[in-house]
Parts: sequence; C-alpha cells; structure tokens
Amino acid sequence: MALTTTEIREVLAEIAPSLVSGRVQRAYQPHPEAVTLEIRCKGKTLMLYCSADPETARLHLLPKKPLNPPTPPPFCQLLRARLEGARIEGIEQVADDRIVRLDMQRDGKPVTLVAELTGRTANLMVLDEAGAVRGQLRKGRFRTGDTYVQPASKTSHPHPLPVDLLQLKEQWVPRARGNSFPSTLKGEGKGEGEFPISAELERRYQERDEARAKARKLDAIKAGLRKTLKRTAKRIEALEADLTKAERYRDYNRYGELLKSHLGEIGKGATAITVPDYFDAALPDLVLPLDPAKSPQGNLDDYFRKYKKYQNAQKAIRPRLQAAQAEAATLRESLAALDRDEAPAEVGNLVGAVREPPLRRKKETAPAKPFLRFTSEAGDSILVGRNSRENEELTFGLARSHDLWLHASGAPGSHVVLRLEKGAELRKESLLDAATLALQYSDLRKSGQGEVLYAYRKHVRKPRGAKPGLVTVTQDKRLFLKLDRKRLARLKESQVRENN
Repeated sequence: MALTTTEIREVLAEIAPSLVSGRVQRAYQPHPEAVTLEIRCKGKTLMLYCSADPETARLHLLPKKPLNPPTPPPFCQLLRARLEGARIEGIEQVADDRIVRLDMQRDGKPVTLVAELTGRTANLMVLDEAGAVRGQLRKGRFRTGDTYVQPASKTSHPHPLPVDLLQLKEQWVPRARGNSFPSTLKGEGKGEGEFPISAELERRYQERDEARAKARKLDAIKAGLRKTLKRTAKRIEALEADLTKAERYRDYNRYGELLKSHLGEIGKGATAITVPDYFDAALPDLVLPLDPAKSPQGNLDDYFRKYKKYQNAQKAIRPRLQAAQAEAATLRESLAALDRDEAPAEVGNLVGAVREPPLRRKKETAPAKPFLRFTSEAGDSILVGRNSRENEELTFGLARSHDLWLHASGAPGSHVVLRLEKGAELRKESLLDAATLALQYSDLRKSGQGEVLYAYRKHVRKPRGAKPGLVTVTQDKRLFLKLDRKRLARLKESQVRENN
C-alpha cells in the first residue's frame, strides 16, 4: 500500500536535511511508474526514489542505484532536460497531505517536481517557473501547459503548510502502530544506518515489488502459454481437416488397378464404368466415376495421383498432427502446473518456441533522399530526421554550428535543423515554421500543442556512450505553440516541391 501522510512526514524529516542544497546530477526511470534522482550533497551522493505506482506510491532514499533501461523513457528525458544541474531549495509536504514538492533552481529559473503519492491517482509532475505542468509520469488530470492545482485536500488545511524539517527530525520518535515503523527501528536490525526509515521502506517494498514482479511474470508466462495453445489447437484443426480430406483417397490405388484392367471398355465421354472387384472374394460390382472430358488413361492417372496424395498425407501430415497433439498436451499440463503454483521446467522452452509469422519481402525501391526537406515561407531550408540514425547524421554530420536546432520538449521526436546563413538574423516566420515541424514530428502531435526548445547547433552535444539521437542542449530557448494546420499544409506543399 502507498505511504500515509504521517509516514511521508517522517521520511521527509529524515531525508530532507541531507537533500536541501544538493544538486541533481542525473535522472533515471528504472520502472514505468517510478523515477530516481541522483543528488550530490554534502560530500556524498544520494539516490532519491519517487514512485507513482498506484499500489506502492512512495518517496525515500535507496542504498544504491537501481538497474535502468538502456534507453531513457520520454518522462526521464524531460527530467534530464529540466532537472539535471538544478539545486534543491526546499522540500515540503503540501497541506499535510500525501503530496510532496521539491522546489529547485536551474540556470536562475525555478523548477518544481511534484510527487502526488495519492494511491490510485498517484503521479509525478514537472512544473516550470509559472507553475505550469511541463510533463507528467502518468496520464493525469492535466495537459501540458495547464497550471498546476493541487487536488482537494481531505484535511482541514486549505493551503500548503511548509514543514519545519529540521525541527521534525529532532523531535521525531518512531511510534509503534499498525502497518508503520516499529519503535525499535532506529539503530537496530535492518533499520540501522543514517537513514533507517528509508532502509526499512526499501526492505519492505522490495519484498512487495519482488512478489508483484513474480506474479506479473507468471501471468505473462500463462498468457504466452495460452496464446501458444490457441495457435497449436488451430494447427491441429487444420491438420485434421487435411488428413480427413486425404483419407477419401485411401482405396484409390485399388480402384486404379481395377480400372487398368478395363481401359479398353471405356467409351468416349463416359461418366462411369462398372467393374468386378477382384480384391473381394465375393467379386461385387464397383461403379468407378470418370471425368468425361478426359481420356481413359487420364482418368487412370487421376486415380493413382489421388492415391499418392493419401500416401503423402500419411507421411507428412500424421507425424505433424501427432507432434502438435503432444505439444498441446504439454501446454495444458504446464498451465495446470502453474495454476498449482508449480513451475515446470518446460515452460521456458515452450514460451521461447512460439513461432513468429514469416517476414514479408519488401519490394526493392530506389533509395530515398535522407531527411524530410521543407522550405520556410521566408525561403530558408528546413531538414527533419526520420529516425534515430538520421537524427544523429543530421545534427552531428550535416548541421553547421550556426544553424538552428529544434526538438519537442520532453517528448520523443525528430531533430529539426533550420539552415541559416552565418551571421544572418533569425526570422520569426522561419522559426515558427521549424517549430511547427518539430511539434508535428513528435509525440506532442497527438495533443496538438506543446513546447519546442531551440538552440544553435554549437550548443548541442552528444553525451559519451549515448545511443544515436540522444543529446544534451545548453543555452536553449523554449517556444510554446499550438499546431497551425494552415502553416503545416503550406510546409507540406513545400516538401513536394523540394522532393521533385
């Protein structure tokens, strides 16, 4: 369960004195609904963990940096752009509620991280100096650019109440209560150390996270097994249908041998012939259908060819059917074992054995020109990358130091370069055209509005070891705009002319 207001107050009393005046060195997002801030303060580095998981929303310090995905998710990129290098000015619990504000200063401008640890509606939001939301971890009640308003408090305090953190830490005494921290926590057992509450929280929630991760993994395995079982059942059904169809030709070798003895008796255009069945001691008469459009030899060949189908089906289809039936039986047993909380050794192999559909061959086409190419209303050239590789090539291969570089703020998107003559003045319409393209070719396109950052190419750097397309920007400016459909249509027309 999420932290209570009292637990939040206690953990803040423990960690805030060490965090205030510290600087954010790096932001990480180890889980889809949690972030970690690496904060350098007073000769040491602390890892502040903020979770907006509806079931385990919390805030505390971690003993070490957690494992992180190789590519930072969009919200993590926003945090790095907005918070890295920021100095923590203060931390407060808002209105004695489950809301925490981290007020910071970066490049002389205020920036705030709000952690609403409110269970089902938990969220993390980045606010600018005007209090407008510039990004959020989970889809919430705000859009980018909306002014942040805290949710209605269930307490009697109508306004935010600053917490005297140093005084709280001096007066804090752990109190035994249900689902909280034991009175012997500080200085004993797993709670010992400089930050005993954080240590206890990490231990307790790690057990829950591991249990939930195990349950999710088990559910994923079950879902994979059910999906594989469904495919296997369809394959069995198709093989059985093919086998049933081939079974009709089981006696066609005998029919062909009988027909061979009476080929001279078949008249032109005959539709059937009656022959004695020499393979039966009673010598009953058999009526053999014929194709009137074919010769006697052609009809004979048909009978033997259909018998060959039966033989091939027995050789090819039946073993495949038996293998599919055995696979289905194993899948059902594996599912039953998982339902009994057992983990059969075959599970890993079965999930990995799911066959992917064959790749379709693409038609060979002439290589396309690199980048999307547009012309601004003022006649300036604008280039847009179409993927990570092109973004890298455009920014660090083609763009000159005096060209203008643009990108959607806090969202995945294309690199955009506005080509400028050296020493030329930046024209407003060209800037708006380039910013419109940066917005259009990013995830902000869905909302139709957002913030675009821009800087001269000389202020764009690639971090050491970073993947293609990932950059850091200094001396950037920001422009908030709504998508202008008329402007975009004109730019699309210029793209057609550029490519012709």
